[in-house]
Amino acid sequence: MPKERTLVLIKPDGVMKRIIGEIFSRFEKKGLRIAAVKMLSVSIETAERHYSVHKGKPFYGDLIDYITSGPVIAMVLEGNGAIAVVRKMIGSTDGSKAEPGTIRGDFAMSVNFNTVHASDSVESANYEIPIFFTEKEILDYEMPDKDFV
Repeated sequence: MPKERTLVLIKPDGVMKRIIGEIFSRFEKKGLRIAAVKMLSVSIETAERHYSVHKGKPFYGDLIDYITSGPVIAMVLEGNGAIAVVRKMIGSTDGSKAEPGTIRGDFAMSVNFNTVHASDSVESANYEIPIFFTEKEILDYEMPDKDFV
């Protein structure tokens, strides 16, 4: 599997539920490397850019309102096959249908408040990461366990 980067956002409900550490821990235990992280308030302009693929859909306004409603944790995770690995770890978009053991399966009950976002493809990651991070903010360093993950 190729080494990949993916964007993960812990949405306002994840921050408000006080599960930031739990989510970080799951990714780290899996062997993913945190290459960048920050807490921010997402502006309407940033939200519109991030969710531009959904513009014109009935739920677009709700997406914008929600992601801008409270603090968000943005992170870049890196690892072999990181995009598919993270998507499997977060579970189905609808938290009420997500498998137990996934982040959404354990912490979300709906589509509207589903705790996390993660890039769904290399193309999405390449589009989304620069919305939240400059290349200088993404650190390249080696983990001591790199040979075991």
